[in-house]
Amino acid sequence: MKEVLKQFEELKKEVKEISRISSFSVQRVGIIRYNPFSEVGSDQSFSVALLDRDNNGVVISSLYSRDGNRVYGKPVKNGKSEYSLSGEEKKAIEKAVNIDRE
Repeated sequence: MKEVLKQFEELKKEVKEISRISSFSVQRVGIIRYNPFSEVGSDQSFSVALLDRDNNGVVISSLYSRDGNRVYGKPVKNGKSEYSLSGEEKKAIEKAVNIDRE
């Protein structure tokens, strides 16, 4: 019985550590596809929010045009960014934050 209790306590410690570590992993994802330029025919541009349990992470936007592709990354803390966000980036973050509610 003592051995079982010892193993149980070790497992409790491991579960606690896994829970702590997993809070920093990507758990919420929101993606929006759109067409920012009228001369390009489809929704080849996108904004994707990759957030952890506390809504911290990054929003990445890729703007596609005939002349090339531009990629932007902005940090997100508590579902907000200190950088100016486009409407699509705001929508991607909102979608990720509210993923549990869908």
